[in-house]
Amino acid sequence: MTDHRRRDFMRNSLLGLAALPLGAGVLSKSAFAQELPPLDPNSAQAKALNYVTNASNASDNPAYEQGEHCANCMFFKAENQGCQLFPQNSVNPQGWCQSWTAKA
Repeated sequence: MTDHRRRDFMRNSLLGLAALPLGAGVLSKSAFAQELPPLDPNSAQAKALNYVTNASNASDNPAYEQGEHCANCMFFKAENQGCQLFPQNSVNPQGWCQSWTAKA
């Protein structure tokens, strides 16, 4: 008489090992695309860089030029609307700060 428990264990173990890379891929994608809280324009860092949620509100800033906004800045990360200058927060794609730099 054969022992089916051992055979079942081996089969389930191999299936589990085969599924590991798939599970790791799913988990890592959700970790990279995590949702960030929006940047408060009244925070100290936002004020230091003259961040505004709407670029048209920066027209009185001498560093601002028409057409500049977060979505076309090199620091903007479209996948989660993050910014390298504000790593803990998301920014408005139509926003602007004085560190705006054109994408390469």
